[in-house]
Amino acid sequence: MKRQSFIVLMVLFFTIGIAAGCSNSANEPVQGQDKPGNTPDKTNGMIRLATTTSTKDSGLLDQLIPAFTQKYGIEVQVLAQGTGQAIKTGEMGDVDVILVHARSAEDQFVAEKHGVNRRDVMYNDFVVLGPADDPAGIKGMDVTNAMKKLSEGKAKFISRGDDSGTHKKEKSLWSKAQIKPSGDWYLSVGKGMGDTLIMTNELQAYTLSDRGTYLSMKDKLNLKVLVEGDKLLFNPYGIIAVNPEKHPGVNFQGAMKLIQFITSDEGKKIITEFKVNGEQLFYIDK
Repeated sequence: MKRQSFIVLMVLFFTIGIAAGCSNSANEPVQGQDKPGNTPDKTNGMIRLATTTSTKDSGLLDQLIPAFTQKYGIEVQVLAQGTGQAIKTGEMGDVDVILVHARSAEDQFVAEKHGVNRRDVMYNDFVVLGPADDPAGIKGMDVTNAMKKLSEGKAKFISRGDDSGTHKKEKSLWSKAQIKPSGDWYLSVGKGMGDTLIMTNELQAYTLSDRGTYLSMKDKLNLKVLVEGDKLLFNPYGIIAVNPEKHPGVNFQGAMKLIQFITSDEGKKIITEFKVNGEQLFYIDK
């Protein structure tokens, strides 16, 4: 009799276990129903943004991110890096979205399916900065001839040297001028834009900077814009969601909300109205 009771209890427990498992399975998402990339909707909580030092150093993110968080209740963890490193971080799936400025590298990032849904955000331009007395004599020149003259005169030049968008642009300008910079006059420092500007100022050297960061630090620097307006100095920014099909753990829905916000009329208004000392730093491509 005791043995029969034990068997009945075991059957009962087994039946309850199956029922509970079926109930839980019914509440779980069916594989393939979450889109895109079969990733769950994780719009709440936090997203990770890898971006350039220029968007941080200029102060723009201090305006954009709080407005986004207030609207959606999603916190944004910002990782400010050079564009090259930000793209690599995206390739590793260690962030959910990237905001960078190196169009050819961005296009490659998307072509290799690391990112999806790239959107144009804004633009400014690069400028060549140097001492007010301009000992190299490059003021007003086109950028290609200016780079040649800097090299010929071996005027001290500070390069970010960090594979950032600015560094990529600088390398393309040297290449355009058919120059491979080297020697004591050329210092590659591996720093962000802000630190590079401070070092350039201390050494009264020359450097390439995005205009936004320069304007945000202008009052602290004894450097002048010497070369500007050349079409080779155009500097567009793009935002890209990390591909959830390659990295299922990313917060794709949250990333898309940030992209939609930054490229919306509200986001554009914040970007357009962001000024330092009365000067607009970034422009929307209308």
